[in-house]
Amino acid sequence: MPQWIRSLKPGSCGKTTQGSAPRFSFSSLKDIHDIVREETIPQPGSPRSPSIFHRVKLSVWGNHWSWGHRHSAVSLLPPVVIPNAEHRIIVYFTSLRVVRKTFQDCQTVRSILRGLRVPTDERDLSLDAMFLDELVGIVGQKNLTLPKVFIGGRFVGGAEEIKRLHESGDLYKLVAGLPLLGPIVCDLCDGLGFVLCARCDGSHKIYSQKSGFRSCNICNENGLIRCPSCSRMLRQTTL
Repeated sequence: MPQWIRSLKPGSCGKTTQGSAPRFSFSSLKDIHDIVREETIPQPGSPRSPSIFHRVKLSVWGNHWSWGHRHSAVSLLPPVVIPNAEHRIIVYFTSLRVVRKTFQDCQTVRSILRGLRVPTDERDLSLDAMFLDELVGIVGQKNLTLPKVFIGGRFVGGAEEIKRLHESGDLYKLVAGLPLLGPIVCDLCDGLGFVLCARCDGSHKIYSQKSGFRSCNICNENGLIRCPSCSRMLRQTTL
């Protein structure tokens, strides 16, 4: 135990005996402000010595910048691959407005990707539940956030990654090898990607006198099928 602590008498609260260490005081909490001030007061003309909090802030931002500067857009891509999708973009999203942020993120990403004028396969999980099973099988996890974007068959990321790549210009580098499209909007589905099933008229039910009502085996649970015009155009541009 230091000598100056031994010299303190019970109840003295800051008083020391003669010849002991300098006075120790619990005057008030105002001393805390002196502790967190700059370590030294810079002299006129001398460089400012940053406080410990300022140095920590600079260190954190410096590490963040250096990490982002060292890694290019291509090196950020995780090893998640969709087979036979090398010549297009695939985006899994939802058109439901249940969660506002998710809906807005999906709309923003779709708008950015459509502006690239490259073949884009938009897979709306709210229109076909099979897309959810498909995405879970690709990513390997059930707790998913939307949207999910694959470029050239490789996983790029979600909304934040796409927006960051778009702002930095790296997104154009990732799609540089993909075929270009004109500003085409499908006349059959108006860009929705799905049309009503012609067999059941979108009811997902078929009636026969022998077996009564049964589920249609052509469309999904919403009575929709992938737009044949969009699918044909996508195949032609990716061959």
